Amino acid sequence: MAAEQSVLMSVDDSIATLTLNRPEKLNALNYDLIDTFQQHLDAIERDDSIRIVILTGTGKAFSAGADIAGFSSSVKAGVTIAMREFVGRGQAFTKRVENFPKPIIAAVNGLAFGGGCEVVEACPLAISSNVARFAKPEINLGFPPPFGGTQRLPRHIGRKRALQLILTGDSISAEEAARIGLVNEVVPASELMTRARELAARIIEKPPAAVRASLASVTRGINLSIDEGLAVEANQFAQMVPTHDIREGINAFLERRPAHFNGQ
Repeated sequence: MAAEQSVLMSVDDSIATLTLNRPEKLNALNYDLIDTFQQHLDAIERDDSIRIVILTGTGKAFSAGADIAGFSSSVKAGVTIAMREFVGRGQAFTKRVENFPKPIIAAVNGLAFGGGCEVVEACPLAISSNVARFAKPEINLGFPPPFGGTQRLPRHIGRKRALQLILTGDSISAEEAARIGLVNEVVPASELMTRARELAARIIEKPPAAVRASLASVTRGINLSIDEGLAVEANQFAQMVPTHDIREGINAFLERRPAHFNGQ
């Protein structure tokens, strides 16, 4: 499949939907897909009319993980090539998702294994279909998760739960993923995109600068000490003080009326 078709993008009601589109490969993450996805994110970041992103997959998979056939040649080429082409590119991909200034909601339509699960971990929000399954099967291929999974997953679900998944390669259900905090909620497959769009619409109602500040505060602060995290939080709040929307929000509350935010 051509690189430009590996990720589909549509925009409607300030929501960009990115769809991983290699169904014949269970939406495995090859180099073209990763690079194309990054290009779409660059365009979305520049477009102020887009407020939020929903990420999903075509067919029965969200993503089966890294494309083994594609990256095996990089591994065979040695450490330098493997680290630059495979690990470096994969980690940059999930880091970009994690630090994106607009919310990304993973709408997990099917299996999310390996790198696909790491993408879910990087997304700030995730809604799962009840038929989805999650796994970290890299151990069966002779290596640890390389796209951030050894770092993000323990931060989400705890060290022992994460290590059980990483060291066994076992898969878990969507319900178990929700119970341990890997996804926010589970819905019937037929309702997945509707629910994701409902959540997106609720967030779009909020002032965009405050959304960005909240994302930055949590994402940057979670890996810091509490004192350093509080400093991040204070800095993000300080950036809101001169804005129209903070004054509008406070005045609307005091005047007992709906707030009218304009993004300024």
